[in-house]
Amino acid sequence: MDILAAATKRHTVKAYDPTRSVPDELMQQIYGLLRNSPSSVNSQPWHFIVASTPDAKARMAKGAQGGFSYNEPKILNASHVILFCVRADADQAHLDNILEQEQRDGRFRDEAARAGQAKGRLGYVNLHRYTQKDLPQWLEKQVYIALGAAMLGAAKLGIDTTPMEGIDVPVLDAEFGLHERGLTSLVMLSFGYHAETDFNAGLPKSRLAEEQVFTFL
Repeated sequence: MDILAAATKRHTVKAYDPTRSVPDELMQQIYGLLRNSPSSVNSQPWHFIVASTPDAKARMAKGAQGGFSYNEPKILNASHVILFCVRADADQAHLDNILEQEQRDGRFRDEAARAGQAKGRLGYVNLHRYTQKDLPQWLEKQVYIALGAAMLGAAKLGIDTTPMEGIDVPVLDAEFGLHERGLTSLVMLSFGYHAETDFNAGLPKSRLAEEQVFTFL
């Protein structure tokens, strides 16, 4: 399946077949996509919590109670569920950790290159922290890039997905001790194979016409 066919075929699953599991070798490719997702100045402000067992998915489903209960079956009946978390801050410890990894991976030809990377990345962080005053939103944008990569990658692999912003963030943050790790919940993504009762699977794709969404110069 080419990438356009995958994008056209994919849909947001409303009901999963609980008897079907995504093979581990395919999920490993999804994890690789997430790790290799691009982010502004390689800031990587994310953490991913993966649930694939009934007990683990039950913990995830604690974030889909009350007003979010419509999402509970999409968690419990899916094969895998990933909670996308975002860092509350791009603090110096995180920036140093990235820089050290870049050093180990051989990205710097000399100390000047390393210093330039550190200065440039901190400059962008401080731009959003002090000037534009939108650091949390900027960090969240990077995580959503990873979300898009996972959804398209899953479609290319023949895996169905459901993105869910309808989650109880305080409950999930407490359940997984995220604040103690400098993190907070952002969005959840289920993986699996849709059930016959998934009405959305049979509906035609609907997008605005090309002339409405593109301006070619």
